[in-house]
Amino acid sequence: MGSVFEVIKERSSTRGYTEDKLSEVELNTVLEAGLHAPTGMNKQEIHFTVVSGDNEILAQIEAEKNRLRNLDKVEHNFYYEAPTVILLSAESGFKWSHVDAGIAVENMALAATELGLGNLIIGCIYDALNGEKKDYFAKKLSLPEGYEFEIALAVGHKAVTKEPHTFDKDKQVTIL
Repeated sequence: MGSVFEVIKERSSTRGYTEDKLSEVELNTVLEAGLHAPTGMNKQEIHFTVVSGDNEILAQIEAEKNRLRNLDKVEHNFYYEAPTVILLSAESGFKWSHVDAGIAVENMALAATELGLGNLIIGCIYDALNGEKKDYFAKKLSLPEGYEFEIALAVGHKAVTKEPHTFDKDKQVTIL
């Protein structure tokens, strides 16, 4: 087990996965990392929907995303053919849901990285899931009543590797 900072430095977005499914232990570890995330006022309003990468609903979400962006052809779907996609939704109207979902998805991404799994944090489907087909997708994804999509995580065994991103500390940090 690595230190938290080592895992943070190691994590990068994975855009290529093997067909191997996650084990029950791997999936539960990633989910528990999200469930352990703090939430505003300890509301615990984040809901996790686990979808197999071959589920037809993901193709429908992809089609709606592409329609909204006027894309005719894309090389990969939004989750890069990962075997598992976890969608995080939250109670509509709660002021801190965006932040809470972001914290939870980062916990999950770091847990996946520690397990040696690839992962990709996904926001590009937000408009598709909260647009004119919002109710349809909420029903198909079995979102709790009054919840809406916030963010997602693709996770699986890596077929490609990528170096973590670089940064310019002098440009990005101000210390007063």
